[in-house]
Amino acid sequence: MAKDKLIGIDLGGTTIKFAIMTATGEIQQKWSIQTNILDEGSHIVPDIIESINYHLDLYQLDKDRIIGVGMGTPGTVDEKNGTVQGAFNLNWKEPQNVKADLEAGLGFPVAIDNDANAAALGEQWRGAGNNQPEVVFVTLGTGVGGGLVNEGKLIHGVKGSAGEIGHMIVEPGGYLCTCGNYGCLEQYTSATGIVHLAHDYADAYAGDSKLKAMVSNGDEITSKIVFDLAKEGDYLANEVVDKVAFYLGLATANIANMLNPSAIVIGGGVSAAGEFLLTRVQKNFNDFAFKMTRDVTEVKLAELGNDAGAYGAASLALQAQA
Repeated sequence: MAKDKLIGIDLGGTTIKFAIMTATGEIQQKWSIQTNILDEGSHIVPDIIESINYHLDLYQLDKDRIIGVGMGTPGTVDEKNGTVQGAFNLNWKEPQNVKADLEAGLGFPVAIDNDANAAALGEQWRGAGNNQPEVVFVTLGTGVGGGLVNEGKLIHGVKGSAGEIGHMIVEPGGYLCTCGNYGCLEQYTSATGIVHLAHDYADAYAGDSKLKAMVSNGDEITSKIVFDLAKEGDYLANEVVDKVAFYLGLATANIANMLNPSAIVIGGGVSAAGEFLLTRVQKNFNDFAFKMTRDVTEVKLAELGNDAGAYGAASLALQAQA
């Protein structure tokens, strides 16, 4: 019986998303379960095993057809040993033998990687990267993460820290970052960083602005509110968006100058601002990028949304068996 199916798992702190797909990346079934982080996250792996086995029976899918299983997970992944540590949102304080435990419970080969890396591989394979071999993914959420794809495979570096795009310094001596450094990209272009910028700009602004009034009144400010007000023509909100686009343009230009990818794909919640943000990022990218990279690297919006992690995880499984 031909092996022709992949299983991708996107493990998150709230939800675990699953997808069964063909070897060419066509999703055929999707489902999700809640992530049970109680008892130091000890239920997570058994729940994954139970859910996959149940759904294979439900869909009457012969296990001999499964090429392999891939999973993107929070935390630091040791590829060689198949362990995960530092995934605090999963309540995994100690290293977890995830790969070995999953393989024992499923009977399939399992490949695991960091969730941001998996999303990068998903966008490269089936999303905005158009299956080109050189693609960079930047995700803008509560923090800023990313993944680097070279010759169709993820770059991990010596200790797995390659692709920590959020900790690129874009403002020397700037905002203090959770990593201990000052001026990291994450502090200016994440959802929390944008709110920080908005408060600082509002404090120094004396003109008329709805954003200024909201800050002065102590109203809750979110990155979405900043972008919505900017789209309505609020001067101060547009100043904030321009600054965010400046830092993103600078960062993406530096990435392009170093790696010369065909695409830099921007995803995550902040990217929901769409072309309104991308157009401004592109302008700054053009100002900072070396001409030879500027001419070939396209800055694009992600296309896969919440499916990126599952696609990328399945791609991990496919590559592991190649």
